[in-house]
Amino acid sequence: MWMKTVFWGLLLFMLVATTMAVEYGARSHNSGPWSWCDPATGYKVSALTGCRAMVKLQCVGSQVPEAVLRDCCQQLADINNEWCRCGDLSSMLRSVYQELGVREGKEVLPGCRKEMMRLTAASVPEVCKVPIPNPSGDGAGVCYWAAYPDV
Repeated sequence: MWMKTVFWGLLLFMLVATTMAVEYGARSHNSGPWSWCDPATGYKVSALTGCRAMVKLQCVGSQVPEAVLRDCCQQLADINNEWCRCGDLSSMLRSVYQELGVREGKEVLPGCRKEMMRLTAASVPEVCKVPIPNPSGDGAGVCYWAAYPDV
């Protein structure tokens, strides 16, 4: 008898928990601190024009003027929610690719392949010493998407 009670109690608990998870969007891409960075919720993505220039210069092996570095780092630091910084860098990178008509494996600029530009952009928080969330706790300030070729 007590096994039936336990079974029905657990079943009821699972039903309620599942309903609540669906209601509150658990396990969706819109849950967690990064959900505040979604343009659909009204977040304005930063253009990061200074970082755009810095990434292009670094990728082709040119010296980055101090003023460009300072502008990039300030623009990145001005993004109040540190969870949004890598997302804004990723958006900036996609707009550069789109502007230049880049496809996978192609040169973005002479002497700069898409993979190199992605890694350069992902390392901007480390270069600027601007904090980003790092769940692995290894202290690296590189955006997580650097390891994914589709960014």
